[in-house]
Amino acid sequence: MTETVECVVIGAGVVGLAIARALALQGREVVVLEAENAVGTHTSSRNSEVIHAGIYYPTGSLKARLCVAGKRALYAYCADRGVPYDNCGKLIVACSEDELAGLDKLRRQAIANGVGDLAFIEPRVVQQMEPEIRCVGALQSPSTGIIDSHALMLAYQGEAEAAGAMIAFLSPVEGGRVAQGGAELQVGGAAAMRLRCKCLVNSAGLGAPALAASLADFPKAHVPPGYLCKGNYFTLSGVKSPFRRLIYPAPEQAGLGVHVTLDLAGQARFGPDVEWVDSLDYRVDPARGDKFYAAIRRYWPGLPDGALAPGYAGMRPKLQKQGEPAKDFVIEGPADHGVPGVVNLFGIESPGLTASLAIADMVLEKLGA
Repeated sequence: MTETVECVVIGAGVVGLAIARALALQGREVVVLEAENAVGTHTSSRNSEVIHAGIYYPTGSLKARLCVAGKRALYAYCADRGVPYDNCGKLIVACSEDELAGLDKLRRQAIANGVGDLAFIEPRVVQQMEPEIRCVGALQSPSTGIIDSHALMLAYQGEAEAAGAMIAFLSPVEGGRVAQGGAELQVGGAAAMRLRCKCLVNSAGLGAPALAASLADFPKAHVPPGYLCKGNYFTLSGVKSPFRRLIYPAPEQAGLGVHVTLDLAGQARFGPDVEWVDSLDYRVDPARGDKFYAAIRRYWPGLPDGALAPGYAGMRPKLQKQGEPAKDFVIEGPADHGVPGVVNLFGIESPGLTASLAIADMVLEKLGA
């Protein structure tokens, strides 16, 4: 059986739902295909739930541009729709004199990215703000915040469905081909079918490269290899969190270091670390906590022994191998790869949640909407 629909979005993570919402609000017929039985079961629900300011990314990159635009849109969206969030701010701390130059470089890069509200603060001021922190200086980022990612996804889903979009869970895409005037997909699950569409948005997150590669007649030169970088989190157990803000160390390669984030109830969690893996495995090895203690005690020397408990893990969909320079988001449409009606999103890791509304706007532009 072959069905026909105007638009298909593959993946019901936070970005896929934002795209489905944007398309549906334009009056388009939209079906979202999701392999799992709920929204956001992978990257979208296994992260720090941080609204990023846009500090770290190379100036002019998609990550920088979409993060800054997305942050503004997201705060306004949450305030208007009642999605729980807290514009709590964060401190980026230098734990040694040789890290101070890195903070200054970050401040200058933030300004170039359009984030002009960072301020350097002296150790004595840090002590007044966060008495448990020990550092030689810090940057304060007042526009960083935290969000209930699940509530955000439900808000996007609700608006998309209210505008006529349909989400088909347990509907994995098993392959397909580029067809005249769009694409034809083979959809698995209990109600397996072929599905034709005029526009196809591949927002499959961790599986996006493999999915694009499975489309017959799609130019493989425009399908990058994908790599998995696991991030493990530990939670604070038996000890009340002493922090009111997010605390980040100076950034490291492939990640932002083991940092302190808070949930909306004020509970602290630490992570993520960086663990390159070959397959999905969300188990947290308790032995990794040994390195967490050392990293955290650089800025919080009062962390008690035995206070860290394994929490959860997430996967970053990387486009570079271990040891290679970080790569930008890849969002390509017909003008980029030459296939009408198809948009692929690759490497949508952090700050994808923050940038989700801006990414959706870019996808509409790529489709000529």
